[in-house]
Amino acid sequence: MNAKKPAMAPKAQRKMGFWRNIWWFIWEDNSVWSWIANIAIAFVLIKFIIYPGLGLLLGTGYPIVAVVSSSMEHPGGFNQWWNTGCPVGLQNVIYSKYGITAEDFASYPFTNGFNKGDIMVLRGPEELAIGDILVFWSNERQEPIIHRIVRVRELADGQKSYTTKGDNNCGSAGFEQSISGQRMLGKASFRVPFLGWIKIGFVELLKLGGLAR
Repeated sequence: MNAKKPAMAPKAQRKMGFWRNIWWFIWEDNSVWSWIANIAIAFVLIKFIIYPGLGLLLGTGYPIVAVVSSSMEHPGGFNQWWNTGCPVGLQNVIYSKYGITAEDFASYPFTNGFNKGDIMVLRGPEELAIGDILVFWSNERQEPIIHRIVRVRELADGQKSYTTKGDNNCGSAGFEQSISGQRMLGKASFRVPFLGWIKIGFVELLKLGGLAR
């Protein structure tokens, strides 16, 4: 003879019913409030769990940035960009001042640059070299800067100082002439095209961080 399953206490029934209703509201309900709740949950997960987790894994507090300027674009492809004229000369002439040739540039990461609206995944800025893409803070800008290293200097204390240039810029600005370790956020290691437009839109609305010029 089968024993009867003990009845659930009213308090336990109410508790289970509450969580069932929450589950249904989040995953099954198609109301506007359910969509708002899902967006809020996604934001909390990304902002406070996924983003910090990626930072811990990749060794930087800024594991992902969205590009918000065209300073790293190569209009018309590499050859056309390399021979583009600026008020101070052609791009190839500008890079020759840093001892960088077309053959050198072809061996660099992101040889063809990247575009406004791209997402860049960063890792800790260790083992930096000429040609790497560096993300750093500037005292003149509110957002991080993402440019290419064009010069490395050895300092007296054994540390290194870096000079960067936006691929599509006509030179290096004053704030990127001597970048120290304290200002560096990370080195770009992976690119996701166009996805940054989503983040740019959210940041414009919510005024959060994580953009890079």
